Amino acid sequence: MPPARFDPLAQEIYALKKQLNAVILAHNYQVGEIQDVADYVGDSLGLAQQAAKTSADVIVFCGVHFMAETAKILNPNKIVVLPDKDAGCSLEESCPADKLAALQATNLNFWTIAYINCSAAVKALCDVIVTSGNAEKIVNAAPKDKDLLFVPDENLGQWVMEQTGRPMTLWQGNCYAHVEFRRDALLQMRTQFPLAKVVVHPEALREVRELADAVCSTEKMITYCQTDPAKQFVIVTESGIIHRMQKECPGKEFLCAPTFDVMKLPSDNCRCSECKYMKLNTLEKVRDCMMHLAPRVELPEAILKRARLPIERMLEISARPLANVG
Repeated sequence: MPPARFDPLAQEIYALKKQLNAVILAHNYQVGEIQDVADYVGDSLGLAQQAAKTSADVIVFCGVHFMAETAKILNPNKIVVLPDKDAGCSLEESCPADKLAALQATNLNFWTIAYINCSAAVKALCDVIVTSGNAEKIVNAAPKDKDLLFVPDENLGQWVMEQTGRPMTLWQGNCYAHVEFRRDALLQMRTQFPLAKVVVHPEALREVRELADAVCSTEKMITYCQTDPAKQFVIVTESGIIHRMQKECPGKEFLCAPTFDVMKLPSDNCRCSECKYMKLNTLEKVRDCMMHLAPRVELPEAILKRARLPIERMLEISARPLANVG
């Protein structure tokens, strides 16, 4: 049992979970108290896989809205609740479905690849969904005779092009929490902690990715830190993941990368990157959404059906052995 078993609020949540036959899914960027009561903590791919196979009647999705929508698409007959209805995503908002459709109309040979950080309406317009953990594999499997359109994160898309050599048209969008990191500040960290390994999320700017010892999804960050012999790591992504790293990598130290030039602001002790949307969810809101089964995630039937196809394609390609990809 996690340490949260001693918390009366956590006890209420455990009781409600049993009463409702609910499963609690939490993203790596959620606050530690939520991670501690969750049945599964992971990245977008892992969360989608868990949502696809759950036998629970109620899915309590502790993340942001597009993630809960994905769970609903995969479980149209289950109740999906999100602790805070306003937990959105700046990256999702950067790619409205109508503007994507207008761009697609300019090239009928586009094969659209959407990062999972997008709305259900955008997913319904796409051919396949990717996460940062499987994007390289899925792009390598994309039809060779198609013009690839990658939405909505230009930095992830740029990194995938570098890894695969596949040219793609990139939507001009980004995650505000990941583009706050800067090269000069990270170089300062390298000087201050010369033995630390630098682990960077692919949504970061290229100038930051170029300084990395490893560029990987949040789930692969965990694996990298578990298996690498280094004892100190600079983590270049949203700081919520540090909680899980400290639990799963005992004896190692994790440093949040600065989000500004520390040489100019030496007196500021808070250098962490926090997603304001992820942090809207609290343990109290988890309890309340289970008590009231609200806010619920609901989607039109047509969107549910059409958006399911590219998600299922993602899950199918992700499950293939590498030898069968491409």
